Amino acid sequence: MSICFAYVLCFISATLSAQVTSSIDSTKIKIGQQITFKVEVEADTTDLVVFPEGQTFSPLEMIESYKVDTTKNNAKYQLIKRYGLTQFDSGSYTIPKQKIIIGTNTFFTDSLQVEVSNIEVDTTKQGLYDIKPFIEVEKSTSNRWLIILGIILAVALVAFLVYWFIWRKKPLTEEAKIALLPPYDRAKLALKQLDESTYLENAELKDYYSELTFIIRKYLDEKVYDKALESTTDELISRLNLLKDANQIELSKDDIRNLETILKRADLVKFAKSAPDVEIDHVKEALPEPTEEEKLLNQQYKDEQERKKKRKKIVITVFISAFLIIATFVGFGIKYGFAYVKDTLVGHESKELLEGQWVRSEYGVPPITISTPEVLKRENVEVPEEFKDKLTNTTFRYASANSGIDIQVSTTVFNYSEEEKKQLATDEGKAQELLSASEKFIERLESQGAKDITVKREQFITPNAAEGLKTYGTMSLDIGNTLEPAHYIIILFKAENVRQQIILQWRENDDYANEMVERILNSIELKKAEE
Repeated sequence: MSICFAYVLCFISATLSAQVTSSIDSTKIKIGQQITFKVEVEADTTDLVVFPEGQTFSPLEMIESYKVDTTKNNAKYQLIKRYGLTQFDSGSYTIPKQKIIIGTNTFFTDSLQVEVSNIEVDTTKQGLYDIKPFIEVEKSTSNRWLIILGIILAVALVAFLVYWFIWRKKPLTEEAKIALLPPYDRAKLALKQLDESTYLENAELKDYYSELTFIIRKYLDEKVYDKALESTTDELISRLNLLKDANQIELSKDDIRNLETILKRADLVKFAKSAPDVEIDHVKEALPEPTEEEKLLNQQYKDEQERKKKRKKIVITVFISAFLIIATFVGFGIKYGFAYVKDTLVGHESKELLEGQWVRSEYGVPPITISTPEVLKRENVEVPEEFKDKLTNTTFRYASANSGIDIQVSTTVFNYSEEEKKQLATDEGKAQELLSASEKFIERLESQGAKDITVKREQFITPNAAEGLKTYGTMSLDIGNTLEPAHYIIILFKAENVRQQIILQWRENDDYANEMVERILNSIELKKAEE
């Protein structure tokens, strides 16, 4: 008994040390007009005071939260907090109790009643006109086809440039053609051009023999001895004989003697200024004809050069293609987001549903009009035997296991008794019916394995002014032995003996599903049952 008495004393002392009052500047407003909700708190200077924040005034909407006015009165603070509230639908609304925390104690303000009335229109000054007929509006064209066309043109341009500068067979210059010849053919051609020159006609023997020895030495440098260009004639011939004796070259002794004769004759002309004593028409015979094996090796060399050239072209083409693909991906990723680009390339069912052709249709009687990414199909719902005489249910549904979105629209018609009709005729009875249905839905989620369910409720009004109860929140679903976070929304409407509901469920990490749900909610319209 003494403990209870002490608790009461503590509560009274806490209440006396802090006082909370609330008021509004008007109890009647027009649609969209602002009212000021004021909270006055008197507390000790040592107490921490926490005022409500956020949309805690539903069904009224908070449009502004003003700064706290503080005045000190002896050892206490006088705090005044104001909120700007409004409502855009006519009716009678109740501002719910607001929680104020002072120190370690919690206080609640009084609930206040507000009447919101329509704005009257003076029809004597402004005439009323018939509703204008529907106008066929063309669907706005997307610029996506321009983007696709631009990509195609860019790819075509790059492909043309790659072909023109890399793969196209370019006409070879005379120097390039000569450079591609095997050493023997190149030397033969050089000797032919030398014979056709005017050196001999002009008696320019020194220049003639200088060119001749260079051709021969260059051939030997490439085919036999890699120091033929800088060696003397004696050193070169001696080296050739050694290589011949070791069977390392294909030159015969006669070939070596012919080369020695030509080179020494050239030395005499260049250094001793001697005139040649023999004809030089058969100098080309000093170059030994390549064997069949050498010819085969030359052909293999040419084929290998072609393969290397082709491999180089392939590497360059692959590098350019990879660079362009990466650059395109990064560019579109910066503009549209990397996840969006990836989903566009790889594919994402929720994205395809969101961007596909939506269907707007009516379901049930009285009808619920709603837009969905796919047509909802009728689903048979088993009604327990004891309720078959009391209600009938029609349900339409679309569910995707891959995207995780689940859309259900159902209408339930009840056969109420007279007493039940009287109970449900009042607004309080209808609200209780919707709340009960909402709680049963949460229980059904739990029975299906949903965990960590959070529950929020608020009024839901369709574009055509049908009012209902929206219950929503988060949960964890057991999918493949793993818990995945998800969202749910159930919207309930009650009229006469009919209850209509829309159920939406989707995974939390799916941004496309979030957009779909928003679009679905904004599309809901109800047609009232005929009297």
